Amino acid sequence: MKNHYDQPIGNLVHGWVTREMPIKKILEGRYCYLERITPEKHFEDLYEVYGPKSATENWTYLPLDKFEDPADFSAYLETVSRSKDPLHYAIIDKMTQKALGTLALMRISPEQGTIEVGFVIYSDRLKKTRIATEAQYLAASYAIGELGYRRYEWKCDSLNEPSKKSALRLGFVFEGVFRQALIYKGRNRDTAWFSIIDSEWPEVKRRLESWLDPENFTQDGKQKKSLWTC
Repeated sequence: MKNHYDQPIGNLVHGWVTREMPIKKILEGRYCYLERITPEKHFEDLYEVYGPKSATENWTYLPLDKFEDPADFSAYLETVSRSKDPLHYAIIDKMTQKALGTLALMRISPEQGTIEVGFVIYSDRLKKTRIATEAQYLAASYAIGELGYRRYEWKCDSLNEPSKKSALRLGFVFEGVFRQALIYKGRNRDTAWFSIIDSEWPEVKRRLESWLDPENFTQDGKQKKSLWTC
């Protein structure tokens, strides 16, 4: 597309209006639900995820460290429960009703229609489970499918291979690396950027729903098809 000066320009975005801020209290799934963090309700479960029992190596690429003092963690939960950006959710296992981890919708721009998923902190029990995948599906469905955001982002330390693999598996597209983007924990961070845009979401959604279907799993819980082949 070109303007009247014969310069290439971006396609017109017809009918665009500012999107709503995410405010929903509960995002319901088949295996789990996401629930806005409430300190009184989630402290005990999440202290197992964030507290001294957590493996230290789980925190290498996160912007915070595990909590050694329950009072400090209580204060942290109070702070995040009041935050609107990031908007923090606990990930609740429907079978046990226990909170197994957290994620947040953040860097929210209703005017531009961009939003990021971050603060993805999972217990070891949550990693590589259907719940972990469904939690990401629920957050993306809310942001892109329900609220109509046009760009959904995932960012991580470029050296964090598990996070990069997770992003690609979930359908995010790698966009590149911002060199020397941050200093955290006294270290340099080159940040890897990934995104899903609204035109890609229908196919990503189809694949995620196909993988999450109970028919895709054997009686002992093993997947029949990977997300790559759904």
